[in-house]
Amino acid sequence: MRRAPARLGQANAKPPSGYDARQMDHAVHVPTLPGASFRLPPALDGFRRLSYNMWWSWNPRARALFSRIDGLSWSRYRNPVEVLSQPIAWSELLDDPAFKAEYTQVLAEFDHYMAGGQEHWFNREYGASLAGPIGYFCAEYGFHESLGIYSGGLGVLAGDHIKTASDMAMPFVGVGLLYKHGYFRQTIDADGHQEHAYPDFDLAKLPILRVLGQDGEPLTISVELPDRDLYAAVWLAQVGRVPVLLLDTDIPDNAESDRPVTHILYVRGREMRLHQELVLGTGGVRALKALGIKPAVWHLNEGHSAFQLVERTRALVAQGVALEDALERVRSTSVFTIHTPVSAGNERFDAELVRRVAGPLYDGDSRKGTGGVPIDRILELARGIDGDAHQLDMTALSLRLSNAANAVSKLHSVTANDTWQGLGNKQILAVTNGVHMPTWVGHPMRHLFSRHLGAELDNIDAHGGIDSFWERTDQIPDMDLWEAHQRQKLELMIFARNRLRHQFARHGEAPGTLEELEDALDVGTLTIGFARRFATYKRASLIFSDIDRLARLLWNKDRPLQIIFAGKAHPADRPGQGVIQEIFARSRSPQLRGRVFILEDYDMRVARFMVQGVDVWLNNPRRPLEASGTSGMKAACNGVANLSVLDGWWDEGWVGDNGWAIGGRDNNPDEGAQDYADAQDLYRILEQEVVPLYYTRNKDEVPEGWTAEMRRSIASTIWKFSTTRMLHEYVERMYMPAAGLEAKKPAGRRTATEAG
Repeated sequence: MRRAPARLGQANAKPPSGYDARQMDHAVHVPTLPGASFRLPPALDGFRRLSYNMWWSWNPRARALFSRIDGLSWSRYRNPVEVLSQPIAWSELLDDPAFKAEYTQVLAEFDHYMAGGQEHWFNREYGASLAGPIGYFCAEYGFHESLGIYSGGLGVLAGDHIKTASDMAMPFVGVGLLYKHGYFRQTIDADGHQEHAYPDFDLAKLPILRVLGQDGEPLTISVELPDRDLYAAVWLAQVGRVPVLLLDTDIPDNAESDRPVTHILYVRGREMRLHQELVLGTGGVRALKALGIKPAVWHLNEGHSAFQLVERTRALVAQGVALEDALERVRSTSVFTIHTPVSAGNERFDAELVRRVAGPLYDGDSRKGTGGVPIDRILELARGIDGDAHQLDMTALSLRLSNAANAVSKLHSVTANDTWQGLGNKQILAVTNGVHMPTWVGHPMRHLFSRHLGAELDNIDAHGGIDSFWERTDQIPDMDLWEAHQRQKLELMIFARNRLRHQFARHGEAPGTLEELEDALDVGTLTIGFARRFATYKRASLIFSDIDRLARLLWNKDRPLQIIFAGKAHPADRPGQGVIQEIFARSRSPQLRGRVFILEDYDMRVARFMVQGVDVWLNNPRRPLEASGTSGMKAACNGVANLSVLDGWWDEGWVGDNGWAIGGRDNNPDEGAQDYADAQDLYRILEQEVVPLYYTRNKDEVPEGWTAEMRRSIASTIWKFSTTRMLHEYVERMYMPAAGLEAKKPAGRRTATEAG
């Protein structure tokens, strides 16, 4: 017989291992087991709590400190827990005064961060009035490449959202799934075919901890299925001040057939995906309840977690609340973010599959005599705009049961409202995405902002947003700005050469070919970057529309050009994989070889090098199919100029002197004609504007016109497209209304909307 899950408990039943008692009283506390059994000298025991808090992932000094412990291990794993699990010559480090001094300072900085927060805007305005934390549900989280439970933009956005909630000292808790095999690792074979390999994570060596229940035993929750109970262990990823609960079904309590439910992110099988989303939604609600955590607002980031709405309704009905009253209570405290621009891109399940798998769970527990939510009512609420009664539409369900819903850019809001107007729901608001600046701005640029502007990106919301340092970028000397960018560019080139050398060696390329890479990717050459998911609508191959014209640009003797591509296509997306094969073939063709490169296994580490080091960020989706896109924001805050179609965030981000716009705002229904027109405009802009501006230098070999473009790129992005600004908007327009509170405008600060 399988054991029952640990009893429901209180969040503060036992302090978490390594928890600093000086944290704010309103922070969400989650008790955990101790971490890995690595041994530390007593004088360096602080490494234990530092390694199990993802704060290190956006703190350069903390990462440098872990690298000093064992540079080879850090380079290989980029995971503090893994590094500390290796044999380490601690005596040498203990005898190094510089190391001990840096350890002391980094630990003090971490402890100060964790203990602080009262001075932040949110805590001053709402800390005493909010009845509970914000509960944030998402199917994936991208905190750092060492925790591979993300695939791309949605997960990275969720990770940035969590990090910023921590920086702003918001009472916040995340819920997700722990994928033992994560998302696939990509290789590209010698013929350009994408190959898929799934890692097998050793959970004991990840920066996560096992959550405890009230009885002091590891917490396990259950989800009732037609003929069995499905169990999930609860793990904790501590992200600064914010705990993120991750559910894991790969435990002995489950039958062998149930253990893989949470193995793979975005598993292809529809019934397995349904099981995943039942665990995320239903299991996530139960995990919070088990810890005594009662969110004041429930935020669904995409529709994957929509079953949490049903589970919360079921729980209220079981307490005796009438069904329609329960639905209204759930609706009043729920907010929903939609990321996909068209209905076809939203999650749907066959109604009969839902009846069979989820019906017994929500209809009521006959074994206990409890009432529930009739499955027909759920299917009615989840009927899509096409009115198909045979499909459960997760987006439709989320929209109908949310107090407010938002799209992720202004243009996306227009598209989303046009798409979903048939539901008769409230207006879908526009809360444009942002990025977590400390994660994505390179160290040379951060140092530049600190030295010339007195600005620390860890707190760009300082003084209520009055000190708008991004408006003073003209104080940064041209030479210093250019040198900082060139340093980041050099780091990219060194990384890319190493990555390409490994790729080509695996393909069996000759030693001479591998040696040629030492001279490839010249730092002095204008470099275009294109990195994202390879879906066909993103038109990654648009720049190859006229090979002869492109070759003339690439091989111009005095003003050459080079292009770096990176990205994955979903394992089920054959056309997207075909795009990768085309780009690879182009990169090895006689006309383009040595000027066009494609890096395999795109992840957060590759993304950081790319957005920090290229000169131009290229993005040319078919308008208006890009909901937002955040990679261009990451590039812009590093001074990289965007060259993009006016879609997603760039439709509102482009102001005329901070990059270039491809085409206009009119959409041609003839896709072939639109592609041709956009390709011609792309070539024109490169030939007549981008290339001449980049290669026009002053007597010091600094491109003053280009650095002016860089300044404007930074100034127009650091605040307006930060997750700090984004969270201000969520608080003012979504969270506080759902909590039944009035949003307040801090004295001296523009509202989030006005600032945009």
